[in-house]
Amino acid sequence: MITYEEVRVPVTGGELAVLRWPAREPGAPVVLALHGITANALSWGPVARLLDGRVTLVAPDLRGRAGSSSLPGPYGIAAHADDVAAVAAALGTGRVVLAGHSMGAFVAALAAVRHPERFGPLLLVDGGIGFPAPTHLAPDELMTAVIGPAMDRLSMTFPDRDAYRAFWRAHPAFADAWSDEVDAYIQRDLTGEEPALRSTCRIEAVRTDGIGLFDEEVLTAVRKLPVPATLLWAQRGLMGEEQGLYDESRLAAADLGGTRVTPVAVRDVNHYTVLTGDAGGKEIARRLLYLSGA
Repeated sequence: MITYEEVRVPVTGGELAVLRWPAREPGAPVVLALHGITANALSWGPVARLLDGRVTLVAPDLRGRAGSSSLPGPYGIAAHADDVAAVAAALGTGRVVLAGHSMGAFVAALAAVRHPERFGPLLLVDGGIGFPAPTHLAPDELMTAVIGPAMDRLSMTFPDRDAYRAFWRAHPAFADAWSDEVDAYIQRDLTGEEPALRSTCRIEAVRTDGIGLFDEEVLTAVRKLPVPATLLWAQRGLMGEEQGLYDESRLAAADLGGTRVTPVAVRDVNHYTVLTGDAGGKEIARRLLYLSGA
């Protein structure tokens, strides 16, 4: 793992915790990277290592998670998009490359639409392309359909950090893809005292954000992008299953023709390891270096 610093950026209602992996050279390009719905900034740690100091990577803990857990609402994708614009403004470097994984990809797309002066090209990682919500599901049923067991974890307590590590190591998506970087990322999620450690993620934030993924403004953002975007989609899903969030037929149904989005498949990765594993991380790093001109 490479060294990062943690800074605070003023946003509505308080301060956002932001991790920064500095480039080796002053004046290097800057990439702003956004995590998923129950994740935190350290999910980008493997990509930071693979970027190898050629750019400055900046990743916030989004409102209601990890170091930003104490930030109050309102939550929602639009609130995150405005927070991200505040981070970009604080960087003082002009327009930056914006990347997002899972929910973070939806935030990235909306941020680019709402704040076009802040962001250059986008990299969407297994997210950002949405589909209308099934009308027969209640909000909590919809959340279960979106993130499954991840929602259950937010109400659980753990006696110690080893128990939390064991919980995640048993997750099928990480069965063959554990690392010290993944461990650091999941441990950043814990708060409280033994024997009642729990996730930092505010359930209200996660529920609001998850339902917000189906808002019209969020669903249509990719059709209004002022900049080009690349979608890297994972072959496998959240539980390591063969069916991923996207495939050729689902992307065809999304009808991306006429948009500025170029889909690219990433084989032999799942929804998590497309970001936290070496194969997916190398592809993300390669794309970010190209987009940033590093």
